[in-house]
Amino acid sequence: MMIWQRCLQFMRDNLNAAEDSSDLKKLEKSFDLLFDKVQPISLVDNNLTLMVPSDFYKEYIEDNYLSLLSAALKKNIGKGVKLWYSVMENKPNGLEKPVTMNMKGKSVPTPKMQETMPQGFSSNIVNPFVVPGIKKINIDSNLKSDFSFDNYVEGESNKFAATVARSIAKRPGATAFNPLFLYGGYGVGKTHLGQAVGLEVKSQFPDKVVLYLSSEKFIQQFISAAKAHKQTEFANFYQMVDVLIIDDIQFLSGKSATQDSFFHIFDYLHQNGKQIILTSDKAPVDIMDIQDRIVSRFKWGLSAEIKSPDLQTRKKIIVDKLSRDGIVLTEDMLDFLAAEAKTNVRELIGVINSVIAYSTIYKSELSLELLKDTINKIAANQKKIINIPYIQDVVCDYFGIKREQLLSKTRKREIALPRQLAMYFAKELTNATFTKIGEEMGGKDHSTVMYACDTIKDVSKIDKEVKKYVKDLAERIKH
Repeated sequence: MMIWQRCLQFMRDNLNAAEDSSDLKKLEKSFDLLFDKVQPISLVDNNLTLMVPSDFYKEYIEDNYLSLLSAALKKNIGKGVKLWYSVMENKPNGLEKPVTMNMKGKSVPTPKMQETMPQGFSSNIVNPFVVPGIKKINIDSNLKSDFSFDNYVEGESNKFAATVARSIAKRPGATAFNPLFLYGGYGVGKTHLGQAVGLEVKSQFPDKVVLYLSSEKFIQQFISAAKAHKQTEFANFYQMVDVLIIDDIQFLSGKSATQDSFFHIFDYLHQNGKQIILTSDKAPVDIMDIQDRIVSRFKWGLSAEIKSPDLQTRKKIIVDKLSRDGIVLTEDMLDFLAAEAKTNVRELIGVINSVIAYSTIYKSELSLELLKDTINKIAANQKKIINIPYIQDVVCDYFGIKREQLLSKTRKREIALPRQLAMYFAKELTNATFTKIGEEMGGKDHSTVMYACDTIKDVSKIDKEVKKYVKDLAERIKH
């Protein structure tokens, strides 16, 4: 029998007996009519939320059934249950469904850091964490077993971040490192480290709910929930997570509605001692077009930069990777491989896998000559065609904006600067004329392109932020 149904049955069985059976039947009928319109939404950390049609229902329950309800909750759930109500308000003009607001019950103290849900959330809750009886179940954490601490090679470039991550895994949500904001360039191991925390938490605390996903997936889920008027379902889902790991959080840039939802989810999790881990290719202050209140919360815990691995770390990664395949390299071979893959860990692993595959297919003994030959073949096959559309894609990906925004006429800095950077690199890295670049950039005049190129050249000499953008984009476009 469902927990809530057991509570209802307990209350019904313990209604005050009237002097005659007819009065008791009336009492039972009144009880059934009242609680037939009351639905349980969630039970999280002893916080029970009930959906009621109006304030009248809330007040009537509090005035007439409070003691009986408290006894039922204590018997079927345990001590210390905090009671909340989700009360449907009047339907605003233009909305097909009523909106709700959360209100605390007067039977228990208000949780110190409880965050009320914003208006506009739908009332039809189908929570994937909740089964009949409002019982929490396990979900797929989306974690890869290969991304464990055992497989994470530490060096000077990531030692600080790795040390903090290991500390968090021992006491998720209970350290000062909440949220943990990991940032750094492409392929330096941010995802690996974030997932390593999740895997360790699942190992040490099997009952904790751990969830990893990309920001793109988070955005898609929110859009789907909004279209179906199920934003509350979306929010309740994430409020039940104990460790939330979101990759590439910079892609929330410019998505104000998703940011609003993320803000409330973040606050709820943080205030209830849940661990949040975020990764980004930029530091919090460098993410454009994102709400100040969210950037402020990024800074609440710890921001740790992971840099490209140095030579010694790259060598350690090579040895660690190849040793699992029973392959041993000489020192000169190690030096060559480590020197060839300077940009990031992902590139390095790709080179290693290619070498292993080549030697296996051709049944050749690994040698320095074979390594050089393989690297040359890889380089020949991976040359990119750098053209204006490609540059536009890289710039849009870097700043988390859409191509139509880049090509629009808006002069907002969060769009205008990326547009100028795209024009600058189009001139620097292609043979296109100013006129051609202007046409490809949304029909801009050639003089606009000339001005953009001159601006980036001048500003990058004195502005550290723009200088970093130029450096990062040049690396991405070329590599």
